Amino acid sequence: MKGERKLDRKKELKQLYKETEIEGGMYCIRNTKNEKVYVESTRNFKTMSGRRLLLNMGSHTNKALQDDWKEYGTDAFEFEILEVLKKKDTGYFNEKEELKKLEEKWLEKLQPYGERGYNRDISR
Repeated sequence: MKGERKLDRKKELKQLYKETEIEGGMYCIRNTKNEKVYVESTRNFKTMSGRRLLLNMGSHTNKALQDDWKEYGTDAFEFEILEVLKKKDTGYFNEKEELKKLEEKWLEKLQPYGERGYNRDISR
């Protein structure tokens, strides 16, 4: 009987996980020592922990961010959700396009280039 309850609970947790809505949008990694930011979009905010892992392992693709992570340490950085992508219930919705628009908006707003951040300005 005790084993059955354990199985039911496991089944219940799996179902709950499947029903949990995946949220994506814009986030930034902020260096609290020099105030530089790295702005990025994601389809799933849970991937932010993967970014932290990459930085801890020394294998993030952004060299400047990786160098500062190594120099200042984990505690000098904060992960912050900037905006959650609002999905439409009806009609056409292209998640990739909408994330791109959000990314452009936040890159324009924060200008995370040069002394202000870790992103590369590809428009120049």
